[in-house]
Parts: sequence; C-alpha cells; structure tokens
Amino acid sequence: MKRLAAVVALLGMAAVSACSSTDNKPAATGGAAAAAAVYTTVDGNKPGIDPAGPANPFAPKGNSFSGYNAMKLAWVKNHLTDPNQFYPGIAESWEIATDNSSVTIKLQPNNKWSDGSPVTAEDVKLSIAIAYTQGNTAFTQVPGAAGSASEVTVVDDKTIKVTQDMANPVTTFARGVLDTPVVPAKLWSSVVGADIWDKIKAARTEGADAEAARTYLTELGKKIIAHNPGQDLSAGPYVLERVNASAALLKKNPHFYNAANVAPEKVQLLNFTGNEQVWNYLIQGKLDSSPFVAVPADTMTKIKATAGNQVIKGYSPVVVGLAFNQSKAPYDNVHVRRGLAYLINREEVTQIASPEGGTAAVTTSGIHQKAAAEWLGAELGNLEPFATDVAKAEEEFKAAGLKKSGDKWTLADGKPWKVSMHAPAGFSDWVAAQENIKNQLIKAGVDAEVVTTADFPLYQTEMAEGKYDTGFWLIGLGPAPYNIFQRIYGAANGWANIGGKVTHNAPGKNGNWMGSKEEVEVEGLGKVNPGELTAKLNAVSPEEQKALMLQLAKTANADLPVIQLWDYVNTQFQNTTRFTGFPADDSDLLRLPHGVWIQLGLVKAKS
Repeated sequence: MKRLAAVVALLGMAAVSACSSTDNKPAATGGAAAAAAVYTTVDGNKPGIDPAGPANPFAPKGNSFSGYNAMKLAWVKNHLTDPNQFYPGIAESWEIATDNSSVTIKLQPNNKWSDGSPVTAEDVKLSIAIAYTQGNTAFTQVPGAAGSASEVTVVDDKTIKVTQDMANPVTTFARGVLDTPVVPAKLWSSVVGADIWDKIKAARTEGADAEAARTYLTELGKKIIAHNPGQDLSAGPYVLERVNASAALLKKNPHFYNAANVAPEKVQLLNFTGNEQVWNYLIQGKLDSSPFVAVPADTMTKIKATAGNQVIKGYSPVVVGLAFNQSKAPYDNVHVRRGLAYLINREEVTQIASPEGGTAAVTTSGIHQKAAAEWLGAELGNLEPFATDVAKAEEEFKAAGLKKSGDKWTLADGKPWKVSMHAPAGFSDWVAAQENIKNQLIKAGVDAEVVTTADFPLYQTEMAEGKYDTGFWLIGLGPAPYNIFQRIYGAANGWANIGGKVTHNAPGKNGNWMGSKEEVEVEGLGKVNPGELTAKLNAVSPEEQKALMLQLAKTANADLPVIQLWDYVNTQFQNTTRFTGFPADDSDLLRLPHGVWIQLGLVKAKS
C-alpha cells in the first residue's frame, strides 16, 4: 500500500511475457487515437508488481487488479452515513429485505467470462464458499457471529439469495454480501472441493466435528491464497495480457457486460514501491489518473505544472491517529495521553505531512470530522478540542505522577522516558508526521524517537503483537457506524462479539495490543463499556445509532486511546490530455478503483 490509500491492503502466474519498453508511455506514436488506446495508472492496493504472480484476487501479491480484471458483486458507494449503497458489478441489481434478513441478487444478464462462457449464480455460490475461508464479514466460520449468512440459495441461473442468521443480525449484512469477489467455478472448483458446503455447515455448529471443520476451512484458505488458476479468466472490463517488473498490461474483455461503453482498449498499471515513484510518474505526465497519494507542497507545484494534470478532491472516511499501547507504562495513564495531546500541534503536523491530502483534526472523536458533523451535530463543538497548550500538558503530566528534572520529563521513579513512535518506511507522510511530532515533543522536554519498519505487512504484524509503545493507526473507517468505532473499541482493543455476546480479552491476548480498560469513567455518562456500545451499533435503528455514536465520541474524547491527528482528504490526480469524463470533486466514485470508472462507461477517449 505504500501510503496510497485505499483506507484499504497476489503469488505465481506461469509463462507471462515481458512488456516492451514503450508499454509505460501513454502517449505512444500514432496520433491522439493511438495514445488514447492505452489508459495508464497505478493500482493503489498493489505496490511492487510481481511478474510471477497469479491472477488470484485472494493472494497477497499477484496480477488480479480490482475493478479491472477482478470483480465484486457490487461496488460500495462512499456515502457519509449509509453503508448499504452500491454501484453495479457482477450484480445488476439487488433487493434488501426491510428487516435486513436477506439480500436477493440479480446478475448482469449478458455478462460473460473472457472466454465467452456466461457468469452464473453457481460461480457466485462457489465464490461465497471461498469467502468462508477468507474471513469475509458476512461469511464467517464462527458460529453465532454477528451478521453471518445462514443460507445461500441459487434461485436460477442469474439469481442468488443470501439469508442472514437473525439470531445476531446486523444492518450492514448486504454490504458484507455484495462486497464479495467473484471467480469462475471452472478454475476454482477443484481447489475448493466438492464437499465444501458440508464443511461450512459443520463449521458453523459446536463440538469436535465443528472444530475439525473450521481447521479444515482455515487450511483450505491458505491453499486458496496460494492457488494459481493457470490463466486470467476475467468477468471485468479487462483481462491480463502480459506483465513484467515495470508494469502490467491488460486488454479489453469483449465479453464484459458493458464493453460497448469501455473506451480504453488497454490499461497499463505501472509498478511503484513508494510515493516518490508516483510523484515522478505524475510530473512526467505518464498517468491518466492516480489514486490518493500523499504529496508535499513543492512536489504538488511540479505536478500541477504538467500539461493536462488536475487535482481532484473528495471525502475520504479515513483518519490518522497516534495509538497507544496501554499495556506499557506510562501510556496506561490517561493523564499522560492527554498531556501528549495538548503538546502536539496538529495543524503543524498536517502542514508538514499531508498539506494537500489532509485537514488537521478539530478534536479526537473517533470519527472523521465531515462524518462527525452528520452524526454528532452541535455536540461536536462540546468535545474537548485539545488545542496546543503547554501549561495544560504540564498539569496532566503532574497528575500522572511524571517528574520534571531540569527541562526534561521523566517517569514517576525518575527513570528516563522516551516516546517511541513507529511507522512503515515507505509511508512518507507518516514518517514526516512522526519526525515533526518528535521535534515538538523534544522541544517541550519529552524525549522521543521515530523507528521505521521495513514494510506495511511487517508493521501490521508487529503492532498486533504488541511490540510498539505507540504507532499510527487508521480510524474512522466509515460509513458504517460499527466499522468506525470497531477500529478503537474492537478486536485490537480486546473486544469480541460472538453470538451476540460481547467479551473482553486481556491485553496481549487474542490480538488485544491497545490494552484499554474494559470500563471507562466518562463525565456525564458514568461508567461506560465502549466495546459493548460499539457492538450495539451493528443492529439498532439510525436514531439509536446517533445516540450511541455520541456516547462513543465522548468516550474516545475523554479516554484518548488514540490522538486524532488529521482527517484524510481524498486527493487524486487526473490528466485530461488523452481522456475525459472523470469523476468531479466530492464524487463518491473517488473512493473506488479507477477501473470502476471505466467499466461504468464514464471515461471517454478525448477526440
């Protein structure tokens, strides 16, 4: 991901030939029509293209690119508060039951795989079986898990119905279903196995047989991740033509349901391993579009100076927070966390780290400011803003028992205290932000350091293992209210919701690296169990959700498991030299892969 956001994170494809040296030049010879035949961009979810990767959408590295040659049932819209809005994908339409008990899906009637065979409900059912091995929210092996499917029924060749287990329902069930990747049964049935549904049924019960079935599905999930289907059989607008270490080249799939409105004949996805490469592509005018990338001010000036380049901005439900491991002193003391919040100038951090791609957080609420205005209304202004205030920081540190020796703060026993912050090396905005915070803290008498980790996967692993004192953690991931707060009061902080029952794991157990207390004292609310409140967001009415969101925002503001630093602005880039029809500022399409823009028929070759 290398700080291309996509808020949102494939192995071995045989015998693919290399791209020529001209493949990464959108303006090839042959006039405007020839130049417009190839649409050039980068896939923000796929840094480091692997020429040996398979066309497997489930593997960590590979050549299956979402929105281009990999398809989902539908594409989630970027609504502020409603998670159940979608654009069509493999599904043409869907009907969600009024009580969220089921979703009935009608497939695109004319959609075909790139070999000309039809996409059927059986393909979707097999893809759902795979989802059970991959931890999809609607298709889980855990018996009684919230929002899980109880039945999958093929109604006819183009219709499938998925029913929710109403013992523990959630309002976002349809989202979990429609967000499912779809693969061809003919290439995947052999690895999935004929008895897959018997295993799934057994896994969702209790007892020794159920445990054995869950173990089987977990192991099968690993095989699916490693599977090489041997060819790219695509139901999307493109199919893989060839790939090398520089780029993947995809050609138009003539059997795609909306092929008549897919303008570019080919798509080229350039390789990158960090922000700097994307900046250079943009400065050179190589990209027809680029998803979010953090850009410093001087680089932005150069990008804007390139003919045809324009900057597009929209809402991004992603917030950067400095998260604390409260199992480690002194971060278990709320006064220390508050003191640090008063010391950090968020405006300065944002200006240094993400001047074009972020806005400084007005406070810590756990919610992106734009969404918080919808959820909290005027109450947003009543939260403690934690404006920079050295005197208040000193009061908080003293309340925590910290000591000041000369101009340096120490732990209560007089031992040295150093705030150690971690970030992945390729995330230029995160590293810059932490360096700025370090300088601010040192100036205020708090020793600090920045430690970079080799890459994002290692960062995630080590953070989950509780190896860091503090680190950057993405929060506010809307639009579903449960998704927003589970980033703070979910599994990473000890709370698990199984069978409608919320439990809390001790710090260091079952992925709990944040280590908050199970109950928090909040002024005006009394004792609050934030994990239980978060779980309730899954199933209650919108009005009840609003009341819960306010309680959780007050809790996050009072207890500060994270310090909210900046809200991302979805800053993207488009070049109108070769193509037109791009989404405009604030379009909900900006959060989707750019292949979705193309497949919906928005992008047109410039005449």
